[in-house]
Amino acid sequence: MKRLLIVAHAPSPNTRRLRDAAKHGASHSDIDSVEVTVKAPLEAGPDDVLSCDAILLGTTENLGYMSGALKDFFDRSYYPVLEEKQGLPCALYVRAGHDGTGTRRAVESIVTGLRWRWVQEPLILRGEWQDGFVGRVEELGLYLAAGLEAGVL
Repeated sequence: MKRLLIVAHAPSPNTRRLRDAAKHGASHSDIDSVEVTVKAPLEAGPDDVLSCDAILLGTTENLGYMSGALKDFFDRSYYPVLEEKQGLPCALYVRAGHDGTGTRRAVESIVTGLRWRWVQEPLILRGEWQDGFVGRVEELGLYLAAGLEAGVL
């Protein structure tokens, strides 16, 4: 059984919809051998990362940066996982009220230091809320879990 960890900051009803969509996609009925765990960044830690086979990160854009909660997750997890999880398949979605550039750059910088492996370009959900964001995040969760199950990640 493979393990997919979703670490998503979801402070609002819409961002909770995104987090739930990621889980729903990753838990698709056609995917049998992937266990999905969803945690808020303040609840997730190094043990969760050490026990997963891939990670999906979700964050809001806060003042042109990732959420403080996701930054806290990285602060607590970085050194404990640095050596053991190099090459960890990862993906990111950002709920950005503006352009998401600073948020993306900040997360990419940390992921580069961790030597994790991007399996897809970060998904930036820009501007005013659109219901279509939910489907895009659900698809991201589905593709990540399916790739993990198929052994291509």
